[in-house]
Amino acid sequence: MGPRPSREAYRLPSAGWEDLTYPPIAPTIDKAKSSYLIRRTSILIVNATSNLPARRIPDLFLGVFLEEINHGVSGGLWAELVSNRGFEAGNATSNIHPWSIIGDNSSIYVSTDLTSCFERNKVALQMQVLCGDTKPCPSSGVGISNPGFWGMNIEKEKKYEIIFHAKALAISNLEISFTGAGDVKLASTSVTVGKTTNWTQFVNTLEAKETYHNASLQITTTTKGVYWLDQVSAMPVETHKGHGFRNELFQMVAELKPKFLRFPGGTFVEGIKLSNAVKWKDTVGPWEERPGHLNDIWKYWTDDGFGYFEGLQLAEDLDALPIWVFNAGISLKEQVNSSDLSPYVQDALDGIEFARGSSSSKWGSVRAAMGHPKPFDLRYVAIGNEDCERKNYPGMPAFVSEYAVRKKDAGMGSLLAAVAEAAFLIGLEKNSDIVEMVCYAPLFLNINDKRWIPDAIVFDSYQHYGTPSYWVQKFFTESSGAVFLPTTLKTDSPNSLIASAINLKGSKDNNNYIRIKVVNFGITPQNLKISINGLISSVKQLGSTKTVLTSSNLMDENSFLEPMKVVPRQSSLENAAAEMNVILPPYSVTSVDLLT
Repeated sequence: MGPRPSREAYRLPSAGWEDLTYPPIAPTIDKAKSSYLIRRTSILIVNATSNLPARRIPDLFLGVFLEEINHGVSGGLWAELVSNRGFEAGNATSNIHPWSIIGDNSSIYVSTDLTSCFERNKVALQMQVLCGDTKPCPSSGVGISNPGFWGMNIEKEKKYEIIFHAKALAISNLEISFTGAGDVKLASTSVTVGKTTNWTQFVNTLEAKETYHNASLQITTTTKGVYWLDQVSAMPVETHKGHGFRNELFQMVAELKPKFLRFPGGTFVEGIKLSNAVKWKDTVGPWEERPGHLNDIWKYWTDDGFGYFEGLQLAEDLDALPIWVFNAGISLKEQVNSSDLSPYVQDALDGIEFARGSSSSKWGSVRAAMGHPKPFDLRYVAIGNEDCERKNYPGMPAFVSEYAVRKKDAGMGSLLAAVAEAAFLIGLEKNSDIVEMVCYAPLFLNINDKRWIPDAIVFDSYQHYGTPSYWVQKFFTESSGAVFLPTTLKTDSPNSLIASAINLKGSKDNNNYIRIKVVNFGITPQNLKISINGLISSVKQLGSTKTVLTSSNLMDENSFLEPMKVVPRQSSLENAAAEMNVILPPYSVTSVDLLT
């Protein structure tokens, strides 16, 4: 896109023209004092002639890529509140992190053993409560506490389902509670654990009395005895369709209207060691039976509550086609010999049967038992992460399975990065006869685990926002399956302007629109004269709009304090016509939607 200006030039001129109809991004400049702003004129000719052969953009052009990175799934999209719910983290029987002990050494002793009733998760937690007989326990009890993923978001009048398994040497009571600052109980209940060597499952629904965004889950008692606990889960009752997806994060993804979902990775699929690669069979079936594994590439444990089944369910809920990425016998540091690949091949075939097979098939029956007797619409798989078979299959269409501007130009997600990505996407749109699919990555970032930045959606326990890179994708949500219109751009700024045009049916009103997208990557405003040839019907002013993404500084970002600082601004287009002028602000993405 040509040389980039120095950072001293990053402060952009403010808007101050009558035809900039979106909300001004800075105080208006006195036009008499703005003569230094050179308004260049470029011409965009759009050929909408109906007798030309139509070139449709592929139906699956824009999708999303979900990877377990940045705690984007565990502690993010997947609404489980408890971190390390089975005390299995790191495959070390003494590793209960991030659980902590409530009480001193004279009151309670906590350890782990291998007495769990779950065959693939043998670790259980043992609490020896030493107080409560001759030495009274503290009135608030002793026990264990889990902070979740940097705090649990507990909201007033919301309900939460608590499931755990327990046994004890004597009949006694346990109190289960969400606690806030100063150990204030936000919600609590008491359960009686019988004297038994058999494990019992306890299911309780708690309704919060207050809101606290950094709560913890506590299991406490004031009764002396020996207790065992395992597989402790806490989930909001309200998740998307009851499928376990955090509502507001799901909605952010849904609003991108993705046509496909690539999952679950990424190098997450491979691992640094093959022993830590994703093994899909360990991620299906009852959640208590899933052993979890060390996400060694991104340095944290995952319980695999979001597994293969949940990925397929997420794609279905998004009305997107799943693209399942499976391990091909390769990790970052290890590789299986070709002669030893047969188990990997069979594992992939079994995975396909799990998704597509009838409910009477071996693996299809496992899916059916999980509540989905109907096969999932799995049509595509990816053999390994970002591997290629061009030598054996030349001429394949391209799948741009990961793109983003990174490092110093991107920060945590800057306007500069977003405008550059928009130009890139327009280029892919113009070459969509070769490029069939594209997705941004990474999709999610928990602000407490910045392994990879920038990302499309940033969140913590209770708030979220889209980066400018997220909002840029919304300019392309209608591109999949649209008709590409040939364009000719006449400009003396070829290194800073790029444009494309499509013919589409509006998803909200089913009306016909011509959408013209233009990126101005220059430091000065541009006057763009648009000329549309071959229109059968005239352009309607009522219903035509202009949408602009820009800001007052190239490095502007969104944040929890200013989540809407850099977002598209839509306005009516009073001069909408087949021949019209549009002002393109510096460093901006502009979409002109003409109702025809």
